[in-house]
Amino acid sequence: MGSLLSRLRRAAPPPQSRRALPPPGVLRRDRRALLKVREGKLRDLGGLMLEMFRRDHFREDLVRERCAELLELDSRLYEIDSLLAAVRRRAPAGRCDCGAPLLWDSHFCPNCGRPAGAAVVACAVCSHPLPADAVFCAGCGAPAEAQPPSEEPEPEPVAEPEAEPEPEAEVEQQAEPERVAEA
Repeated sequence: MGSLLSRLRRAAPPPQSRRALPPPGVLRRDRRALLKVREGKLRDLGGLMLEMFRRDHFREDLVRERCAELLELDSRLYEIDSLLAAVRRRAPAGRCDCGAPLLWDSHFCPNCGRPAGAAVVACAVCSHPLPADAVFCAGCGAPAEAQPPSEEPEPEPVAEPEAEPEPEAEVEQQAEPERVAEA
């Protein structure tokens, strides 16, 4: 059984790595160059056809050869156009939640240092995004761990009903205003 497994491993082709798309600038440059060559070949074909007509000597093999060259250029142009469309469809570079652009295959934000895709820590007072190692908010100066000020006023304590005063206390309270009036 070990020999069968080793034969299968040897027979399996190595996985092919996928090539990255060329940069769009290179693709556009190649496309412009191919368009110039195609335009020249089309003019040559038109001139060739005119000369064949003037001389009344038509060579079909020569026309087929020149047309085949043009079709090859057209297929290469189509391929480049497809690659350019794929580059345009590719998702744009992501952005960290703090707003900084993330480069392709980056694992951390270059602005705040958070792992790519991690949630943003914002100031509790002013909601300004905070770097991962922030101690104070750069927007308002509040400590990074500060609690937001409460918008609702705190409820006032409800006064408990006072116990009814004893009759002696009522007499004392009534006597005190008389003393103040005498003075």
